[in-house]
Amino acid sequence: MTVAPESPAITPPSLLATLPGHWYTAPGVFRREQEHLFEAMWFCAVRGADLDRPGAFRTVQVGRESVLITRNRQGEARAFLNICRHRGARLCTEESGTVRRSLQCPYHAWTYDLDGRLTAAPNLSKMPDVDRVERGLVPVRLREWLGYVWVCLAEEPPSFEETVIGAVAERLGDTDSVERYGVAGLALGRRISYDVKANWKLIVENFMECYHCATIHPELTEVLPEFADGLAAQYFVGHGAEFAEEAQGFTVDGSEGFDRFAGIADEQDRRYYAITVRPQVFLNLVPDHVIMHRMFPLAPDRTLVECDWLYAPEVVASDRDLSKSVELFHRVNTQDFDACERTQPAMDSRAYRDGGVLVPSEHHIGAFHRWVTDHVPTREAEECP
Repeated sequence: MTVAPESPAITPPSLLATLPGHWYTAPGVFRREQEHLFEAMWFCAVRGADLDRPGAFRTVQVGRESVLITRNRQGEARAFLNICRHRGARLCTEESGTVRRSLQCPYHAWTYDLDGRLTAAPNLSKMPDVDRVERGLVPVRLREWLGYVWVCLAEEPPSFEETVIGAVAERLGDTDSVERYGVAGLALGRRISYDVKANWKLIVENFMECYHCATIHPELTEVLPEFADGLAAQYFVGHGAEFAEEAQGFTVDGSEGFDRFAGIADEQDRRYYAITVRPQVFLNLVPDHVIMHRMFPLAPDRTLVECDWLYAPEVVASDRDLSKSVELFHRVNTQDFDACERTQPAMDSRAYRDGGVLVPSEHHIGAFHRWVTDHVPTREAEECP
């Protein structure tokens, strides 16, 4: 009897296709991303400590909507669409501020308490049929986690535990690993905002891979030498990139940082963990501080990125020098965003009409592309050049 030879193992292709170029430039694609991603999913909006007293507020752009986030008189976080219910004027035109007891529209003086209820308006006493709750501000769902206020505009929000906490647990292997850093109790040491002239997906893709690290991140690869090999830490569940032997801390010159957080496990010491929480958060964990990126996509080719450096409260209160710690990731940010801005113009080129390719160390970005296309309806005839 002749035995048929075994079929050779199928070798996966070295190159996988990316999204076509119009996914990064077309206004119609961006509108649908706003609707089906940013307005439908949990969106990390503000740091809770920024709302440090009743009446403190901040406005943020979430998809196509301006969202007003404040604290009521009991100190509880509240979120509303930043629209007066009378004639649609923008209620708060400042990015941040503090009011004493109420929020008043600058157009016709309709006034709302900090729980969103309509409390006063010119001649309101002569309109007894007006329901002050029904005519109150439109509420937005919110959750507080890791010291940040997350909002969701959807009428039926997805599970926060599955989509947000679950994303962190999937990357680290469990939720305890992030809880050990005590992020909610950390203090803001520095905040830098970057106005990036690039599509938000280019920024996510860049953060997810390290194929570029040896080329543009000399300071980072000095501290994290394995990144020079091109494999990003996010490629492996539970893996944190190990500091170089000669690096004393996660600083721009490898010099000593600060005392490690008391709660982290020994195996988390001297390691860097990067986590993407879709659609717009990057969480970076090192033993003595945490770096949180929040993206605010404003146009197909413009993304505001707000980056917070968080430390133990006693470190910030002592006025210790944070500059070497901040400078490392500030340089990484600048290098990354410059690369994204160099890439954005090519998205309109006929050379990128069908997209580019992913090498093997970038194949996990393909899962991000599938996630986008699974959630955003396509209208190829409308968008293709």
